[in-house]
Amino acid sequence: MTDDASAFAPLESRAAASAGPAGGDRISLRDHVVEVEIGAFGEERGQTQRLRISVVAEVCGTGAGGADDVDSILSYDRITAAVGAAVAAGRVDLLETLAERIAAGVLAEPQAARVHVRVEKLDRGPGDLGVEIVRDGGAAGPRRFRIGTPLAAEEEGAQPPGGAAILCVTPAMRALPAAEGEARRRIALLALDQAAWAAGGRLGLPVVATRTELEHMAGQGRACVWAPARMLLDSGETPETGGDLATWLAAYGSMA
Repeated sequence: MTDDASAFAPLESRAAASAGPAGGDRISLRDHVVEVEIGAFGEERGQTQRLRISVVAEVCGTGAGGADDVDSILSYDRITAAVGAAVAAGRVDLLETLAERIAAGVLAEPQAARVHVRVEKLDRGPGDLGVEIVRDGGAAGPRRFRIGTPLAAEEEGAQPPGGAAILCVTPAMRALPAAEGEARRRIALLALDQAAWAAGGRLGLPVVATRTELEHMAGQGRACVWAPARMLLDSGETPETGGDLATWLAAYGSMA
């Protein structure tokens, strides 16, 4: 951009001004404030200071929201996770280094084509001191399924193990309404979801149905119960035990 006035425009405006002719969709995180230890000066060591972070990610393609499916988009929590991971990676001297870490984390998502990152110090000097970078990513590819939480297989009514886990539950009663073919499979999938919701209510755990929700819960270190029907529907498979469900989910997670 050659317009000097645009240098101080909101990050979303600068991202729009530099967008390609295709005008892809953008997702943003604005004015996210964190406290970190950062700085090259000795007086900045051993104390935290506030940073204001804004991120705009341009995504590959357009109209992903038309499907109303959270697994088809770049979710907001992936951007906040990239910021959190960059901050947690360790102390740095430069805002530029932190901005690069954030950009790399966002661009690790295959939907992200380009990312704009602005990081500002709020507690140094008479005004806000900041840096802004723009980085391009590669073409969209398969999304990696990242779960660092143990998978726990249980029959309905059992207690989950302590700590964070994704609980895979199957119904204790196997009798299903008489049906054949796809109708029988749909009924079996509904029974799996019913068992998941019953377990979630009994144990006071959230019930999740999508890949994005599973990744979010794992990233937060929280236990949850998986309602598998939505993810299993297109696979053509119907696992019959909690162990089979856990095996299927683990294999799904290993797909590139």
